[in-house]
Amino acid sequence: MSKSTVKEIISWAAVLVLAFVLGHCLNNYVIMKAEIPSGSMENTLKIGDRVFGFRLAYLFSYPERGDVVMFDFPDDESKLYVKRVIGLPGEVVEIIDGKVYIWQDELGNDKKLLEEEYLKEVPTGSFGPYHVPEGHYFMLGDNRNVSADSRKWNNKYVAEDKIQCKVVLRYSPSFGLIK
Repeated sequence: MSKSTVKEIISWAAVLVLAFVLGHCLNNYVIMKAEIPSGSMENTLKIGDRVFGFRLAYLFSYPERGDVVMFDFPDDESKLYVKRVIGLPGEVVEIIDGKVYIWQDELGNDKKLLEEEYLKEVPTGSFGPYHVPEGHYFMLGDNRNVSADSRKWNNKYVAEDKIQCKVVLRYSPSFGLIK
């Protein structure tokens, strides 16, 4: 084999190794992929949708109300869930006749109705109040009438360090940003 052939093989091997290392780093430290297994987030995410989450979204900030996130399920951390952030640390969340209220004080004197244009249908039921502990979040699905979410879990709140990423993009079967 000539020296130029060996150089060419080494150069291709270096490109392949670099591509593998870059792909590994992106997949394990920057993005997270998931397939949606249930209808709990419809109409935002449908069964079979494939999504990307951005792992670095909360590196310099905290999750905000309305963010769609992937997290370790509090009742079984081997499972990954996708839900919407509703209650922030230190808040009180109450659901009355399907409408979500955020209390501005511990006594519930100043309840603020949460506007939710992303819901699939008019939710039903009354739940709470839920006092969200510091460092934790209260999660709900967009399809409230069928969603297994914070209202129904044994461990009602998701610890901040269990939030893996912010869901930002659906890439299959259609392409679109997640809001």
